[in-house]
Amino acid sequence: VQLQASGGGLVQPGGSLRLSCALSGGTVNWYSVAWFRQAAGKEREGISWFSGNGDECEYVDSVKGRFTISRGDRENTVDLQMDNLDANDTAIYYCATGPSPFLVSERRFVPEEYDFWGQGTLVTVSS
Repeated sequence: VQLQASGGGLVQPGGSLRLSCALSGGTVNWYSVAWFRQAAGKEREGISWFSGNGDECEYVDSVKGRFTISRGDRENTVDLQMDNLDANDTAIYYCATGPSPFLVSERRFVPEEYDFWGQGTLVTVSS
């Protein structure tokens, strides 16, 4: 399985970006797919999770109501729509997969659960 993340860039505070994670060598339907991010000097944190079976979603509090994870328009992709961005969202964003789509809630944002990672895409929120 390979993942390709794209869509990062420079955006002003209050703006929006849409990240996309393309999965090859497998199908989204078989997996959990999560987005993580890592800001400079900080640990990697899970922010959004998607089940390929039933499309259940979960978010951490810091992005709830601003970010939306969903199947992408392209086949075998999972997108992250990010709205109302602020400087605290500046980070490298990674998509990851590996666990079954039935991963229990307490494990969904644990990096060690994920076997496959995309290369990361940089999001910079600045005026």
